[in-house]
Amino acid sequence: MDYSFPHYLLSKQTVDDRALNKDVLNALRVHMPPEPVSIIEVGGGIGTMLKRLIQWGILCNADYILVDALEANIAYAREWIPQWAAEAGLSVERFGQNELRMCDQTRDIRISLKCADVFDFIRRNEKPADLLIAHAFLDLLPMPESLEKVFLLTKSLAWLTLNFDGMTTLAPTVDHSLDEKIEQLYHKTMDARPSGGDSRTGRKLFEHFHSLNAEIISAGASDWVVHTAQGKYPADEGYFLHFILNFFESSLKSRAELDAAEFENWLAKRHAQIEQGELVYIAHQIDFLVRH
Repeated sequence: MDYSFPHYLLSKQTVDDRALNKDVLNALRVHMPPEPVSIIEVGGGIGTMLKRLIQWGILCNADYILVDALEANIAYAREWIPQWAAEAGLSVERFGQNELRMCDQTRDIRISLKCADVFDFIRRNEKPADLLIAHAFLDLLPMPESLEKVFLLTKSLAWLTLNFDGMTTLAPTVDHSLDEKIEQLYHKTMDARPSGGDSRTGRKLFEHFHSLNAEIISAGASDWVVHTAQGKYPADEGYFLHFILNFFESSLKSRAELDAAEFENWLAKRHAQIEQGELVYIAHQIDFLVRH
């Protein structure tokens, strides 16, 4: 299978749609600054959150800066955003390579795509936005020191979603003790990333926000739950699951604690469970809307 990160981001759209905590989302609707609103999204990927906010009627008049460190994601966004905008009936204008404007009778969204490391972008950014978005991103950063820097990107409001919180479940069981061992080792790789990150970021953010005197307006679980309906995974969620197993493989393939042949066999069984429509995947995460 060809493992493409932009394809993975596409495939998880429907998973994220279900996962996003609707109480926190409703709090965002209530507390959104008056339009035109300025937004900075860090770790913005290919623009799926932008699409979601427009589809869900949350954004009508906005300046939206999407920041991502991967050139492949920005390159994909450059072509994909105009494509879905046109399909949604929006007219699209380009201004240079990474500047877009999408309009119809009720909506006017101006988009700037920035390929940059988040901390480099923070150092260069001169104007904080009305709203900061970090989706499935904070758990990749060293905490708590990154939080104060990230907050420099917003005047006050931050919507911080899908922060991983230390639980991964794959069912049905292959081998109980091996399943447990692989899950624990997988979480340990998150805690040992050279770039930072924590497998229990979600719960720790409560304390981190308190230490920065940030007000939690709303918080709630945003778990990924993927399973079949009538024997089939929704949309492209089969690919999403194969990619999750690829994360496991790339993270753990050289771990001395795992027998290589045993791990390879475990992966093969899990991939087969996806093909047979049997695999259920759950990951526990937490969403926040905060004011600092």
